[in-house]
Amino acid sequence: MNDSVFKKVEKKTNINKSTILSLADKLKNSNFKDEKVLNDVISELSYMTGREISDEKKNKIINAIKNDKVPNDIENKW
Repeated sequence: MNDSVFKKVEKKTNINKSTILSLADKLKNSNFKDEKVLNDVISELSYMTGREISDEKKNKIINAIKNDKVPNDIENKW
């Protein structure tokens, strides 16, 4: 990803590039088909951004990830 994507993400979430890269490195070898791992990641991101997420929305996100319904090109989402 290029720096403009990181800047857009930081503007929307208040999470800086180094924090994003640190989290990505931590998650590099995680099993994203494991619901507990996904739940932990979503909870951590929720905490980092200071935004609460409902259980319903969390479950939708988990199901989307587990069922490969996440777009590959996130750069165009911001």
